[in-house]
Amino acid sequence: MNKFKNYFMISIGAILVAVGICFFLIPANLATGGITGLAMVIHSLFPAFGIGVILLILNVILFVVGFIAIGKDFGAKTIYASFLLTGIIYVFDTFIPITQPLVDDLFVNLIVGILIQGIGLGIVFNQDASTGGTDIIAKILNKFFHIGIGKGLLMADFVVVTLAAYSFGIELAIYAFLGILMNGLIIDTAIEGFNLKVNVSIISKESDAIQKYIAETLNRGATIYSAKGSYTMRDKEIVTSVMDKKEFIKLKVFIKQHDPEAFVMISNVREVLGEGF
Repeated sequence: MNKFKNYFMISIGAILVAVGICFFLIPANLATGGITGLAMVIHSLFPAFGIGVILLILNVILFVVGFIAIGKDFGAKTIYASFLLTGIIYVFDTFIPITQPLVDDLFVNLIVGILIQGIGLGIVFNQDASTGGTDIIAKILNKFFHIGIGKGLLMADFVVVTLAAYSFGIELAIYAFLGILMNGLIIDTAIEGFNLKVNVSIISKESDAIQKYIAETLNRGATIYSAKGSYTMRDKEIVTSVMDKKEFIKLKVFIKQHDPEAFVMISNVREVLGEGF
């Protein structure tokens, strides 16, 4: 079931990436890095070849190089995501060709296209996959030249943007460079949003019931601290636990029902490692 969910979410992410690219970035000639940007540059030089066909050829070449250089454990999810994205773009390019931007403002096309694409990529990356392309180049640079993945991606995308300046002009290249920076920010924000957890600290007279609810209903662990109230000088228990937002909503309802006067502190946690996470 989890495997089906992973591939379903990868599919949703790939569809969003394709929508952002085909409906906003490609019609405005905004080659915002990546293998898609390179395909746009090649398409501008050789219009007879469609974007989807060029993407397919480039991805096949990169996957062959990737398997040779990185190894067989590269990941079925990345292969699936990459070829699914290529297929969706090919379908859009063939059956819903858009030759003119949906809006005249280049900046609007850039913002909307990068936003949709970034959210889609964030979904794909959150499933421990990637859409291939320059990710493979970045991994090769990391393995053989010890360059960080992020820096490798930026280097590869910068090369594509430079080529875009030659093909589409310096103005579009500047927009594309802004798109690279925005894309990275949106992807990081999307991934953080999907993985965001909450750290809950609870002081309640019904701490035993709350501990039991966290363990048995939410299936989460909890830590209990002994404390003393500075005003009443009474001994108290502080129950702390880390969970996702959906689980916290259920816990909040339970606490309100059993102890409306409970003191609850919540803070966001960007990343959690360990059992259950």
